[in-house]
Amino acid sequence: MRGQVQGVGFRPFVWQLARRLGLSGEVSNDAEGVLVLAAGPGLDAFERALREEAPPLARVDGVESVAAEVAGAGFRIVASGGPGAETRVTPDAASCADCVAEVFRGGRRAGYAFTNCTHCGPRYSILRGLPYDRAQTTMAGFAMCAACGAEYDDPADRRFHAQPIACPACGPRVWFEREGREVPGDAVALAAEVLARGGIVAVKGLGGFHLACDATDPMAVALLRERKRRPAKPFALMAPFGVVQAHTRVSAAEATLLADPAAPIVLLQKAGLALPEGLAPGQDALGWMLPYTPLHHLLCAAVDRPLVMTSGNLSGAPQAIGNGEAREMLAAFADGFVMHDRDIARRLDDSVERITPEGPMVLRRARGRVPGTLPLPEGFGGAPQVVAHGGQMKAAICLVKNGQALLGHHLGELDEALTWEAFLQADRDYAALFDHRPEVVAVDLHPEYRATQHGRARADREGLRLEEVQHHHAHLASCLAENGWPLDGGKVAGIILDGTGLGSDGTLWGGEVLLGDYRGFERRAWLTPAPLIGGDMAAREPWRNALVRLDQAGLSDWADEMFADKPLAMARMAAQRGVNAPLSSSAGRLFDAVAACLGICAEGQSYEGEAAMRLEALAAAAPEAGHPGHDFGIGDAGAGLRIDPSPMIRQLCEELGAGCAPGTIARRFHAGLARALAAPARALVETGEAKAVALTGGCFQNALLLDEALRALDGVPVLFHRKTPANDGGLALGQALVALARMESD
Repeated sequence: MRGQVQGVGFRPFVWQLARRLGLSGEVSNDAEGVLVLAAGPGLDAFERALREEAPPLARVDGVESVAAEVAGAGFRIVASGGPGAETRVTPDAASCADCVAEVFRGGRRAGYAFTNCTHCGPRYSILRGLPYDRAQTTMAGFAMCAACGAEYDDPADRRFHAQPIACPACGPRVWFEREGREVPGDAVALAAEVLARGGIVAVKGLGGFHLACDATDPMAVALLRERKRRPAKPFALMAPFGVVQAHTRVSAAEATLLADPAAPIVLLQKAGLALPEGLAPGQDALGWMLPYTPLHHLLCAAVDRPLVMTSGNLSGAPQAIGNGEAREMLAAFADGFVMHDRDIARRLDDSVERITPEGPMVLRRARGRVPGTLPLPEGFGGAPQVVAHGGQMKAAICLVKNGQALLGHHLGELDEALTWEAFLQADRDYAALFDHRPEVVAVDLHPEYRATQHGRARADREGLRLEEVQHHHAHLASCLAENGWPLDGGKVAGIILDGTGLGSDGTLWGGEVLLGDYRGFERRAWLTPAPLIGGDMAAREPWRNALVRLDQAGLSDWADEMFADKPLAMARMAAQRGVNAPLSSSAGRLFDAVAACLGICAEGQSYEGEAAMRLEALAAAAPEAGHPGHDFGIGDAGAGLRIDPSPMIRQLCEELGAGCAPGTIARRFHAGLARALAAPARALVETGEAKAVALTGGCFQNALLLDEALRALDGVPVLFHRKTPANDGGLALGQALVALARMESD
């Protein structure tokens, strides 16, 4: 059996299955997966059951069987073979129902914060090397007691070969401390007291520290925002499922996702009992996760109300993982710490996901999802090893090996010094952990991206082939790869909408229709470029984008009135002369412009995407589903079609002047933009130049925009993201596949 089959209870599962069917033989781990020798009746039923009844954390990619001579009677589990770098490492998994029940009933693990078994608990976050056994994890320093050893050695026990197995007699311990000193008493009870008084507590989790407070207390929420200097970015929440239901509208699919072993943060619509607006200002949804470790379960039970559970970091920096690091970084934020002495091997943020009308969507791929892999599409068989280093924002690394692509965990913005250190560590970490020896390094085309500079330097240093991949081509290839599009599956029309990426013509792209495949692309349509006044400042202050779009639409007088307190003359001069005002077709900046015209975040955004997220929430609440939306102009630009937002801007201002509700205007903008970009993409399919349409780029995290685009493309084959981020978190996957396609073409 190949796939995610080690460290998930697969050998005892095979042992029990073989005994049930009366088979003789043996099962072992080896360097390629799980090897079974079996003889006896019912072998066909045995093979079917290996797939259909596999343990909950297993992912069986393939079962290969050949005739064999099997000696001996009975069935046994034998020692592992080679080191296993060819096999899958299992992501961390939320506590299973059996372990949670054990924590809350009497017995030797009652109230024990590190209870786990083969079906749950830490994996990747504690792993230091392969093979996956206790000596290669951060549990190495905790010698098993006799009782845990007996469970570990019993194939009939759910803790058989559970590497993090522990109990209060032999495992890690948890304590509460204040001002660097341990406070005597029960750590969970002491933390609950601080939270009940409106305080802030730093809690050590699986992949790092969280900062927690009472989510029902607006003063506590405001205090956490003040201390963390995070004025508006939504906070994640944690609570048992019954509490979540009291504050949200949870569909069956959302309930299933919440209960997934990955335990992601799931965006859920607000409903029922109201919570403070300060948790997610201007948003119609809150991000919820269920408790996913025994410590979280115990803390939630002690507090008995929803908790804010946000990353323990300075805004923009990676979260703390070490006890000393947390004391230094979080002392100014927290009124107390819930500490423990099991080390965290690597930082892992919480994954963020949502359920859309079209199915699941991954916004941030991290704890619980990594290091999961994707099979390479047809045509990439025998691919050499590749490392791709992604982009500057939402950095993530991708490795290709043995017909699989491993897209690494979310790292963040590489301009941040600590995130850059985490990126370098991840690059070393993945290479060592998976015995990865690349022949090719793939990077973004932008020469100033730190990931690009790093990849170039590595290629030079190690004598590797370097492939530079245009940003939006990588987005397109990422969407194709996730959907299993074959190497020779034909060209697709890619609608790629995001912030900015360096185009092959030297300008900044961000609102394109490309015709292409893994091997190459042509730019067939794009949004009319507009200057980004102040460069990066345009992404932080939406009024700048509104100004240039209003001026382009012949509505300078509207801009003068809307933004009378801004330095408009100076801004217009910069735009006219092109001084620190590069042209860009960015769809992200167009969202900012529309938001600013509607009075949303015009002065500035406190976090990336704030204006667009508020605009989406406003539009989603409007009752205008099905409206064709605002008009965009489409004109011939020689090498392709230019999609002009000016007619939309003029309609928007007319509606504002007529007293139309901002939500209605926002809804019409979403529908109009989707329709305008869908038209040239649909035409490419209908003329036979493209086989399908691919929707990708960070703007397609917007569930409303995705829904409107799919409506506008009704009847046309459409590919979009479900398992990998549409944003730059999926960029490295596309880079790797483009690099492989180029090598195949040589």
